[in-house]
Amino acid sequence: MSTNSAAPAAVVERQRWMRALALAPTAALDAAWRRLEPKPDVQAIRGPETGLVMVRARVDAGGDRFNMGEATVSRATVRLHGAPLDADVVGTSYLLGTDLEHARLAAVFDGLLADAGLRERLLAEVVGPLEDAQVERDEARRVEARSTLVDFFTISREHA
Repeated sequence: MSTNSAAPAAVVERQRWMRALALAPTAALDAAWRRLEPKPDVQAIRGPETGLVMVRARVDAGGDRFNMGEATVSRATVRLHGAPLDADVVGTSYLLGTDLEHARLAAVFDGLLADAGLRERLLAEVVGPLEDAQVERDEARRVEARSTLVDFFTISREHA
């Protein structure tokens, strides 16, 4: 996903952590949650729940739009309050798939990251390692895909 260069820095920063949380394995988010002390109280506002969204595309990337198909999405919205937060915050998540616990934990961390007093700590201790792990997973996929590359070439011969 490309970010708009004119977007405010806060929007770009939130897009960064939302991407890391959505792509992270549930186990990694669960481990980060278990390490967090003290834990705020978490109140579910919506979900977690799973539904469908319509994926739209364009002909030749710039032509007419068409409905390509549906994708399963899980979402959650939570309110966090109490220590270590300065004030009540709301966290939200939307991610592909049906993992409701992943959606809940991603919403919790989105709320925690919305708190200015916790943000730098969580960016360093949670988001940074999640991004590093994603880079490693991406590289492993690239290496695996590269190992299956077949180099086809054609030799043209003239027959006399």
